[in-house]
Amino acid sequence: MSKTMLQIEDLTVSVSGKEVLAGVSLCIKKGQCMALMGPNGSGKTSLLMSVMGFPQYKVTKGSIYFDGKKINDLSIDERARLGMGIMFQRPPAIRGVKLRQVIDVIKKNKFNVDRGSEQLNLKQFLDRDINIGFSGGELKRSELIQLLACSPRLAFFDEPESGVDLENIQLVGRVIKNILEQRRDNAGLIITHTGYIFDYVKPDQGCILVGGRLRCVGDARKILETVKKHGYQWCVTCEGQKLRKRVQRDRK
Repeated sequence: MSKTMLQIEDLTVSVSGKEVLAGVSLCIKKGQCMALMGPNGSGKTSLLMSVMGFPQYKVTKGSIYFDGKKINDLSIDERARLGMGIMFQRPPAIRGVKLRQVIDVIKKNKFNVDRGSEQLNLKQFLDRDINIGFSGGELKRSELIQLLACSPRLAFFDEPESGVDLENIQLVGRVIKNILEQRRDNAGLIITHTGYIFDYVKPDQGCILVGGRLRCVGDARKILETVKKHGYQWCVTCEGQKLRKRVQRDRK
């Protein structure tokens, strides 16, 4: 049985005719959590959206495999049914649809809505329109209860710390850890700028995306500290050859 959960091979993606990812190759193994870092506009969210199958992200080259199955041609809902889920950085507000209603539709494994809402301090939001008038922390918690309900095998977290105060980041961090540990072979990919989430979720590996290309793979904390000292341009010029060797080794 393959130990690989997500395999991305030479992925090139365009949005409205503009290339946003170029030749990205990445491997996430079962039970592994990876941190994805990079400057604004580098293609991090585009990578998550492409893997989830959002139609505006056109794959012009390369392949995406989930648990050994090529998923390039699958729709978003088909990928979700396979066990993929995402926590959006800026989730949409949906008037006329209650949070409880969505959870009731998507929940798996007899998920207890009331217990989950208590865990995330969201009980008073269950019968409100989704994300209408929610604060930054409330938006993140709303996203997380939906992920908990879905029980994804592979979860994407797009900047879980952004717009969240210190009290909420503790709660968000603990729930993300819970999602990743629901099953022993669950995997995750976390986009982060600050690294605050590392206080609650320890990534097995980190990588840098700059200009739509992966530049560096290694220890997430060490990479973050280096970026703080030298900036992301260091990652463009430092050890690009090592990345290719790591990807090739992971494929074996």
